[in-house]
Amino acid sequence: ITLPGMGDIRIDQGTSGTGIQRMDDMTPSVWEEADGAGISATLNKIAGTSAGPTIEIKPTDAVPAGIDLRVAWSPDSDGGNTNDKTAGGASNALGSGWDATIEASSDITGVDGLTLYAGYSEVEQYQNDASRNGDVEETVLGVKYAAGGFSFGYQVTDEETGLTTTTGYENTSYSVTFNVNDDLSIGYNHTESDESGASKETAEANSLQASYTMGGATFSIAEVSIDNRAYSS
Repeated sequence: ITLPGMGDIRIDQGTSGTGIQRMDDMTPSVWEEADGAGISATLNKIAGTSAGPTIEIKPTDAVPAGIDLRVAWSPDSDGGNTNDKTAGGASNALGSGWDATIEASSDITGVDGLTLYAGYSEVEQYQNDASRNGDVEETVLGVKYAAGGFSFGYQVTDEETGLTTTTGYENTSYSVTFNVNDDLSIGYNHTESDESGASKETAEANSLQASYTMGGATFSIAEVSIDNRAYSS
């Protein structure tokens, strides 16, 4: 919904693409994220309030040109309790939460092709089970730069889970893509995720990708390599 003089309001019932979740991996690619084309690495990525019913506001007139600011809020961030009679339990532990994200393009950075972005999320977590001892907190910082046919990206995310065993995840993603010509693009994407806790492994995904467009058809191909899938050795 667009409100003149205010901005855009999005009402979402628990699908991806709202709040901080849209920044789970914003590094450039010619097809998909490193773990998004073919083999899944089963990585834990930042999600914020996106799994629950969410209201997101993007003000337009109140922010300067070159800034994309979004604020999202959900009364139930995992969507587990659909009414006040639901029993809930450990599997439905997330409560209300909010996300804030910001992107600054070259109008703000002063460098053509340079984009900076960041996000923060805080979600209440009911300590209704011995495995939970706090709320969920997530952050993201990233940079993208495009020059000529090249595009580069680097970002880091951090999640404090509020759990007693797996206490957090630190993810690092980077990529480089190149437009060979108007039809052919190639790229390399990498993501690694450090899981905090006893006997945890670092999961990694690497992907070489190519995309070719001919008329109204696009052909994409990727070679994906996964190490320590789902954090198991």
